Amino acid sequence: MAAPVLPTDHPKIAARAVGLLLVNLGTPDATDYWSMRRYLKEFLSDRRVIETSRLIWWPVLNLIILSRRPQAKGKDYDAIWNREANEGPLKTITRAQAEKLGARLADKKNVIVDWAMRYGNPSIESRIRALQAQGCDRIVVAPLYPQYAAATTATVADKTFEALMKMRWQPNVRIAAPWHDDDFYIEALAQSLRTGLAQLDFEPDVILASFHGVPKDYLLKGDPYHCQCVKTARLLREKLGFSEEKLRLTFQSRFGPAEWLKPYTDETVKALAQAGVKKIAIVTPGFTADCLETIEEIGVENRDIFLASGGEKFARIDCLNDSEGGIDVIEAVARRELAGWA
Repeated sequence: MAAPVLPTDHPKIAARAVGLLLVNLGTPDATDYWSMRRYLKEFLSDRRVIETSRLIWWPVLNLIILSRRPQAKGKDYDAIWNREANEGPLKTITRAQAEKLGARLADKKNVIVDWAMRYGNPSIESRIRALQAQGCDRIVVAPLYPQYAAATTATVADKTFEALMKMRWQPNVRIAAPWHDDDFYIEALAQSLRTGLAQLDFEPDVILASFHGVPKDYLLKGDPYHCQCVKTARLLREKLGFSEEKLRLTFQSRFGPAEWLKPYTDETVKALAQAGVKKIAIVTPGFTADCLETIEEIGVENRDIFLASGGEKFARIDCLNDSEGGIDVIEAVARRELAGWA
């Protein structure tokens, strides 16, 4: 059958394709005050991240936090900044993950892999539109969070659907499911940890599996994040044959006066050193790519706390990043979600 002849003034139509959009948290465009302020304002204005009443939170955010925090966080980002690419490491790693995944999926000729940031650039909306312009009428959006939380996975979905609301011709969209207990993820974590430990010049007395924290109130409201973190840590412990004393679960990055998920990473690090533990290592299974919270908060802040409190040997184990194991995990997620579409 001959292909239909379109009118000469008909808009150009790209060949049908399937998009795969990897989405990570985000990073500022630069480390100066105004770049940091824009990034922090977008992040801390998200109602999924901060659920406090706007009547209380707006003046706190705009009159206090955004007046002081951009300078301090800018210094932290500057310490880890990728100067060659002039960007944060999270952006560098996420781009590499997308490029390597694209090569892995070369057998799927109609799949186009792209990446975006929930906060900052490139935005989710801009990349959805870019994928659609390339002919993608179906798009898998994959939030790069192994454990589901309203403040991470759900807000990626929110921003995706917000973008769709502005589009006349909407692509079909799937949001990838979390993979906190999938064996391919646990095996990759275990192998990465084995490799990291083998490269140390000491054997840790204790290993902490540190996950990003959320307010305890979110758990009480029904968020499954805490349970999924606990399950990941348990499965990793079982895979490695470690005891609960050897591999312990903690939560980091708390913000504000409210109670967050416990035990806190920094308090645990201090308590271990004061109790006579001399050697520890920290792994961060909830992060798919190293960023400020792993490189600076764990590798610098918590290291300093441990050594100042009597500890002697400290190591931060890299995230899976764009390693072979890391791409194995993202590829497994991608192929699962693309089933039936590509």
